[in-house]
Amino acid sequence: LPAVYSLDGLLVFGLLLVCTCAYLRKVPRLKAWLLSEKRGVWGVFYKAAVIGTRLHVAVAVSCILMAFYVLVVK
Repeated sequence: LPAVYSLDGLLVFGLLLVCTCAYLRKVPRLKAWLLSEKRGVWGVFYKAAVIGTRLHVAVAVSCILMAFYVLVVK
C-alpha cells in the first residue's frame, strides 16, 4: 500500500490503467459493458481507453521507460 503514495507508484498505476483499458476496448463484449459510459466513475475507464488507443506510441514508450526504471534504477 505505501507504493500508491509515491510518485513512481502512481505513475505505474496510471500506465497500467491506461494499458488495461485500451486492451479491454478491443474486446467487443467488454467494450459494451465496461467502456460504454462516458461520464462519472465509469467514464474514467472510457477516457483511459481513449488515451491508450490514440497515444499508443507514447504509452508504449512510457511503459518501457517505467519498466527500465523499476527494474534497474529502483
